[in-house]
Amino acid sequence: MEITFHPLVERDFFEALAYYSGISPGLADEFDHEVRFVLAQLIVNPFRFHPANQGFRRANLRRFPYHIQYELRGEKVRVMHIRHNKRRPDYGKERK
Repeated sequence: MEITFHPLVERDFFEALAYYSGISPGLADEFDHEVRFVLAQLIVNPFRFHPANQGFRRANLRRFPYHIQYELRGEKVRVMHIRHNKRRPDYGKERK
């Protein structure tokens, strides 16, 4: 399974990483590790996580109030968002 990213996902990730880095560099490292762990799980079994709105699937991070929204496109997983669970609920809905 191949994983691809919407061009704005990198911005999503680095904004959250900067926030946690401002609290503690160690916390930022833990956030980075957890995101990478969930992405690795997506590659192994993209059906593991539950369906969400607009045909996406949603993978919640365990420790942090963030989730990864993605869609399946044939043999590819396309990550569309890394976003906070409660802030700006409409964030990124226009992404295609």
